[in-house]
Amino acid sequence: MIRKLKSGGYRLYSRKKNPKTGKRRNLGTFKSRAAAEKHERDVQYFKRHWRNTISRAPA
Repeated sequence: MIRKLKSGGYRLYSRKKNPKTGKRRNLGTFKSRAAAEKHERDVQYFKRHWRNTISRAPA
């Protein structure tokens, strides 16, 4: 979820709320919406490919 800040930047938040605090996790602050959207795509990619990148990493 991307929100525009009063400062003019954009902040990426997690989609789910923390059940204890009721808040979303801050996943980064960016100067442009395009940069925030790119980072959101990167986050989604690694959510699905994380185990493959860990198992293939050289020791």
